[in-house]
Amino acid sequence: MDLLDGRLKFRHLTLLIAVYEHGSVVRAAESLHLTQPAATRTLRELEAVAELPLFTRVPRGMLPSVYGEALVGHARAVVAEVRRAEEHLTGLRQGRDGTVTVGTLLAGANVLLPRAVARLKRERPRLTVVVREGTVDVLHPALLGGELDVIVGRVGAVPGDGEGGERLRQRVLYREPIRLAVRAGHPLLGEARPHGGDAPEVTLTDALGHPWILPVEQTALRQELAALFVDRGLSLPVDRVECTSILTMRALLLQTDMVALLPELVLRDDEHLAALPVELPSVGRTVGVTEAAHRTRTPALEALLRHLDEEAALLRASLPGGSAGGSGALLL
Repeated sequence: MDLLDGRLKFRHLTLLIAVYEHGSVVRAAESLHLTQPAATRTLRELEAVAELPLFTRVPRGMLPSVYGEALVGHARAVVAEVRRAEEHLTGLRQGRDGTVTVGTLLAGANVLLPRAVARLKRERPRLTVVVREGTVDVLHPALLGGELDVIVGRVGAVPGDGEGGERLRQRVLYREPIRLAVRAGHPLLGEARPHGGDAPEVTLTDALGHPWILPVEQTALRQELAALFVDRGLSLPVDRVECTSILTMRALLLQTDMVALLPELVLRDDEHLAALPVELPSVGRTVGVTEAAHRTRTPALEALLRHLDEEAALLRASLPGGSAGGSGALLL
């Protein structure tokens, strides 16, 4: 097998992706405006180049073989990179147009990303910004597959090398404390006293007397919280909701006596929420950007990254101790 001998064509890759997504040569041909015989012939050519069976014919369509599953990931990355090259050239020619697609992690960009996008849109009103929220297990493959240009949010440990040996490059922008959040007027706020007062301060154990909203298991924040509970000899709350949506969390907090974990910047400007005076020294959030290491940046992405850096500098200055972030990149 030699995929670089000139026989592999771009049309082979687009058909491979279409058959994989539609599960049928007929539907794939329709989506690509091809005749069925032409699509079948192209698929046979691709299998001849690969010297492997890429699909299994079944009564209702086509199922990818283990080789087809592997190759389609690379095909998507190649097609996405070609599309990115087109956007790059278009951006260079037109100067102000283009698209940037951003993945955002749990609470990773509820302050930073909106501010940066607002600045970007004032500067380039014709540029389109697409934002997709998800967890690491969803966003990292999408980034490596070319579906995202960048991820904005918490940075830290990442999975092993992605498809095709691609690696992820992370850059820290700032570090932000995580607080236990409740609604204004929550019963626990009435129990809080300053040091030396007549009553003890609220503790983590006190908060366990109320329902909790926890991050889902796939998040680093959940893992840090679980480790903190083990260290304190406590069990995670049984009466709980698991959620990644800030809007849902906020609505639940306002309507109930639940307790949730929220970044300090999210709490700071919300007069309807308050932070409990409970220290969570081992639970924090390092916010930054994650990119595919060797991918060419488009002009649209370059512009967004510049505004993210500028907004992050302002946020760093407003956080306790300056919450020094990194201007250097961490290559993982």
